[in-house]
Amino acid sequence: MTQEQLDESVAHLQNKGFDTPEIGIVLGTGLGQMVDEIENPIEAHYNHIPYFPLATVEFHSGKLIYGSIEGKKVVVMQGRFHLYEGYDFSDVTYPIRVMRQLGIKKLFISNAAGAINLDYKKGDMMLIEDHINLQGGSPLAFKNVAEFGDRFVDMSAPYDEKMCQAIETIAKEEGISLRKGTYASVVGPQLETKAEYRMLKILGADAVGMSTVPEVIVANHLRLPVVAVSVLTDECDPDNLKPINIQEIIEIAGKTEPKMIRIFKALIKQI
Repeated sequence: MTQEQLDESVAHLQNKGFDTPEIGIVLGTGLGQMVDEIENPIEAHYNHIPYFPLATVEFHSGKLIYGSIEGKKVVVMQGRFHLYEGYDFSDVTYPIRVMRQLGIKKLFISNAAGAINLDYKKGDMMLIEDHINLQGGSPLAFKNVAEFGDRFVDMSAPYDEKMCQAIETIAKEEGISLRKGTYASVVGPQLETKAEYRMLKILGADAVGMSTVPEVIVANHLRLPVVAVSVLTDECDPDNLKPINIQEIIEIAGKTEPKMIRIFKALIKQI
């Protein structure tokens, strides 16, 4: 990755009308309905943006959408990139760097995750307070990283405290149940074994997924305030583990998403 590549990606989007968005939003698996809230949308498909990776997962749409939500200019990433698709950390996080250079001041991230904490049930939402990186690498581990920001990035509070508090307040006001916890990020794409679920619980994870952490690390590298919400789509009970049903996971994400949209819209209105 070079600054020239980023400049070319950003120039392409600016030429399409992506004009200084304030907020970036990353939509997770099964969480695409947010795009229906965008007024006067302008779309840019990933395969048309210079140096962008291509989304390979069938339920990820693969486009950036610019427009307005609650009177604020936003850029929404419909379809994200994962290590399990064969991308590297630089590919996975490239869009975050592009959105930052376009002008975003805040980043919202969503994902679908499995509940390790058995007090949490499928269909719940969880505000991510902290995370555990089990992906075996870092999006900051490349030679010229210092050209883009500090090499050694503090991660004592990776999720923006003000936005987290605002989300908690909004959920209470809206009567929406919101869990809080620690998200563990693994490579995938295989789901976990019973022993791995037990390990994750011992490590202190409340939920597990295959995304988000690289993007959060890069957001912190860019001094970009970030908040993340998981939609819990399955219960990872090693003593009662049933074969995974991907279609059910997508359906649960879709049913829960309207609550997440209400929270995100209210947050957009506030900031």
